[in-house]
Order: sequence, then C-alpha cells, then structure tokens
Amino acid sequence: MTNFNDFVAEQKKNPEFKKEYDALEPEFSIVQAMLDARKASGLTQKELADKTGIAQGDISKLENGSANPSLKTLQRLAAGMGMQLKLEFVPGNR
Repeated sequence: MTNFNDFVAEQKKNPEFKKEYDALEPEFSIVQAMLDARKASGLTQKELADKTGIAQGDISKLENGSANPSLKTLQRLAAGMGMQLKLEFVPGNR
C-alpha cells in the first residue's frame, strides 16, 4: 500500500489535478504553518482556545482546512502562541 504523498505525486501527473492542487497550495501552507506554530508553542487546541477565546472546534476546523480564517483570527492565534503573524507577498510564477 502506498502512502498519501505517493498517491498525490501520482495524481499530480494529471494536468487538471495538478492545476487544482497547486491552486490550493496557499491554503495548505497556512494550515501547515498554524499546526507547526501551535506544536512549537507546546499548546493543545484546547489550551490555545482558552488563551484566544476562539472555540476549540473552530481551531480544529482551521487546522483541518475546512474553514478559512480571517486576518484578525490569524493574529489572535499568533498572539495566543506568543508569536506575531508575518504576511508577505513574493513574486509569482508567470
């Protein structure tokens, strides 16, 4: 049985799949950054919820990609983890 990364790599050989997958990359990056930051801060979702006033269920939805956070929510999450949010624009592929 192959793992998920192998499955995705195989699927990305299909140009239509790759286009849709690549379009979601910014969202994947935000979700991964939130997960990494929370884990680095040593907090559970519940602890982060207590610090930020954001419901644990909402944090879970953000981390599993089923909700899109506002900039204000990202700032609250960062502050709850003792961090600052950094947003930057970089040159795109043309």
